[in-house]
Amino acid sequence: MPTEETAPVAFTLSGPGTPLRELLRSLWSSRTLIGVLARKDFFVRYRRTRLGLVWAIALPLIQAVVLTVVFSNLVPGGRGSQADPHTPYSVFVFAGMVPWSFFSSAFLAGATAVVDGANLAQRIYFPRMVLPLVAVTTAIFPLVATLLVLLAMIVGLGPGLGLSTLWVLPGIALGVLLCLALSLVFSAAQVYLRDLRFAVSSGMTVLFYLTPVIYPVSRVPHELRLLVELLPAAGPVELFRRAVGSADAGLWRSVVASLVWIVVAGAAGLALHSKRDRVLADLL
Repeated sequence: MPTEETAPVAFTLSGPGTPLRELLRSLWSSRTLIGVLARKDFFVRYRRTRLGLVWAIALPLIQAVVLTVVFSNLVPGGRGSQADPHTPYSVFVFAGMVPWSFFSSAFLAGATAVVDGANLAQRIYFPRMVLPLVAVTTAIFPLVATLLVLLAMIVGLGPGLGLSTLWVLPGIALGVLLCLALSLVFSAAQVYLRDLRFAVSSGMTVLFYLTPVIYPVSRVPHELRLLVELLPAAGPVELFRRAVGSADAGLWRSVVASLVWIVVAGAAGLALHSKRDRVLADLL
């Protein structure tokens, strides 16, 4: 007798979620692992280069020099386009490049950290949140190096060190938290959508020119000004600009917007990792 053909059953990989409190407890227990992996990744990155850590400083510095030359001499109205004409334009540009370089490198690495760390994640269990945290922590080392260069420029070129220079500290904290929050979301999502790697890379190129890194918000057309102020990295950039006495009038709108990005992305990232932590490694 003919038998009915049964439709193939689709295979679905699923598993129980990890309660958020347990996940955070495991993450805290892994804090030593995060530090060890971050130091290893940083030194391995520059181990076989002749200049070593110099590259961490040279790349954003070279980019800042090129942008300064172009906008100061080749673009009409470029020189003195910063919010405070007493701040040298080179200091103005580099003050924006320091947080942007950190944001770009940390987020690009953190967004793909779970997939890139597949070999380690498949061998032993640890919260997969560790991997984007390692990527962001690794980027802090070159951030400190470029920050020292910025401080030297403030002393040598102006406006000089003062209490306002301390604004770099909340700028750093805001940038680190922003990278952590966004990396948690994208690192989990990229396990399912591998095209995100290329989308994030392309999006960062566009975001660089939209974020007020090389120009003040006051130079943006009025109808686009609010959009620029609400971009994720605008808050850290403006706080660094405040440190050199050249912040825009919409500084606090940008800071609040960055905080909102942190809260929303952080909550979404924690929810994703809490729900899918135990199956992420099996999907790699």
